[in-house]
Amino acid sequence: MQRNFLVYLFLVLASIAFGQATLRVGDPLELKIGGVPAEEQAQMNNVYTVDANGSINIPYIGKVSAQGLTPSELARSIEGAYREHKIYTNPNITIVMQPTSRFVNVGGSVRAPSRVPFTEDMTLLTAINAAGGFNDFADQRHVRLLRGSQAQVFDVRKFRKDPSLDVKLQPGDKVEVPQSFF
Repeated sequence: MQRNFLVYLFLVLASIAFGQATLRVGDPLELKIGGVPAEEQAQMNNVYTVDANGSINIPYIGKVSAQGLTPSELARSIEGAYREHKIYTNPNITIVMQPTSRFVNVGGSVRAPSRVPFTEDMTLLTAINAAGGFNDFADQRHVRLLRGSQAQVFDVRKFRKDPSLDVKLQPGDKVEVPQSFF
């Protein structure tokens, strides 16, 4: 019984946290619509991804700007667009962010390679620290950041001397810490 309560509490807190997060390019989100005919619900209830222009493509109304909005703001925007275009008179949109999109993967020569939950202030060093920090064999001079199809290499020792150099991370980034060659 207590375990079920804890699972329920976690899900509620996670939905609140994800409900307040702003949407970004590449974020998958689940859209559910009510107040419309059942056959149209089946067509529209789906997972949509924020495209490179910061929009999602919704049936009957086309592109809707999503980047920078919270899920509830996006839901109100879509409801307004359906009313404005006189497609539906009383749509009820619910948008749920997919939690898998808000992680940074940290691997290689760290003490606990893992998927680290993303936070807005996350940097390269904070992600590495969240994964247990460097292990004894880590090459701190050649840490790789993979973002989309781009890869960059950083000497994170410089970040300790000047924290302003530490790189801000984005959801979906991958951090690889290579092993040093003594």
